[in-house]
Order: sequence, then structure tokens, then C-alpha cells
Amino acid sequence: MSRWWAYLEERTRREVDANVLRDRRMPAIKAVWDALRPLELGLYEAEEVVHARYEALGDRVQYRPPDPLDLASLAARVAALPGRVAVVEALWDGDTFHDWFVLLVAVLDDPAGEGHLATVHHQAGGPPPGTRAAEAGRALADHLGVPFHFASPDVPDDEAPRWRTA
Repeated sequence: MSRWWAYLEERTRREVDANVLRDRRMPAIKAVWDALRPLELGLYEAEEVVHARYEALGDRVQYRPPDPLDLASLAARVAALPGRVAVVEALWDGDTFHDWFVLLVAVLDDPAGEGHLATVHHQAGGPPPGTRAAEAGRALADHLGVPFHFASPDVPDDEAPRWRTA
């Protein structure tokens, strides 16, 4: 267990555990960081505290299922967006818990903006997230009759050029 856990008030401990049990990692990290920042706790240490709580709570954590990548589910998400899709795009992102993952987004023309479609994490024994995201993104783009853009499908790169800037 992290040595920082002992410095948290009981109310904050309950809040952190409630967030962990619902697999709400970021609110749990924020609660720890907000509470212990006056003691010069860094963000990385706050992440370690929460990671230790995930381990301590073990199989009681109700992990969210992965986002669906089938064409029908992705098309339904697109239909709920407020505008016309110009392109389906895949982007690398990452954090200390999930390592690298891919975001599938619909870039909108009218109104301008983008809508999140899915987050594709690594799955043990499965193909890499870039491969899975590219397959799902291409299928959706073909279905919608729009381009698919993935600047770095094989190598994680969160600074790869976006479609609007490429």
C-alpha cells in the first residue's frame, strides 16, 4: 500500500474507493491529488495511490466493458452526433495505467468539431489496438462514404498529424 494512503482523511478514502470500485480512475486520482497536494504529492504519486487501491480491492472492481467496435454500434454513435461527418480518424493517446491506446473519433464539418466514437485498449492475446482501431475505423468510414485517417497505425505517436492539419 502507498505510504500516502495514511495521510488521507477517511472521507477522501471512501471517495477514492467508491471511484475505484466503479472503475472511475481519473476522479479517484483527482481526489487523492487534491487532498494531498499541500503535502507536495505529485500527480504520478497520486496515480500510484489509486493503482494500489485497484490492487487492494481486486475482484470487487466493476470494470467497464470495452467500447464496442462493431459497425452497427459505431454507426449508432455517429447518428447521435450533431453534424455531418467529414472523416473518421484514429489517434494515439496513453496514460500510465493503460499504456498506449487509440481513440476513434468522427471529425465533423457542420458544425465543426468532433465526436468520440470508441477507445481501443490493448487486450491480452488480441491484436494491437492500432490494428483493431484501423479495421473498425475503415469499415465505418467506408459505410459513411468518408475518408479514414490514421497517421501512425503501427507505432504509437500522440503527436502524429491530425487530418485537418495533414
